[in-house]
Amino acid sequence: MSNTTIQNLDYLAAKHAQKLIENLGENAETPVTKALGVLQENGVYACFLYLYAREKDGGKIAGKMVDLLNKILPEGEQIRNGKSKEKKEILEDVANNVTGKSIERLLLARELLEQMLIYARYGAKAAAGNEQKKNQSSNDNESES
Repeated sequence: MSNTTIQNLDYLAAKHAQKLIENLGENAETPVTKALGVLQENGVYACFLYLYAREKDGGKIAGKMVDLLNKILPEGEQIRNGKSKEKKEILEDVANNVTGKSIERLLLARELLEQMLIYARYGAKAAAGNEQKKNQSSNDNESES
């Protein structure tokens, strides 16, 4: 038997989605939904390209995607995400270590990233709904006074 630790990938996707929503704040739904659409329609590499072409939120989303992928990639094949967060290097690592290694790795990465973005989208909707309820409740209290 091998010493390989079995990871709960759904749990990893959920935890990274939660962190993403915390980082993006209340306006998370739109950029996450757009990133999810690009991932589903065009694939992993295209999604990274799209996110890096965006302004501020794209880098945050791509960063969480890299963090998640690094949880499943073998040591030595992880995406550079330390002090050197050069977009060119990250894109090169995604191409070489995710999309270029094997179809199984590519499909696993795509499915895992898709799950994370779906969770993040629903989390953003829930957070926005809670904020609206809170604001409406405070407006109702003010009008009763």
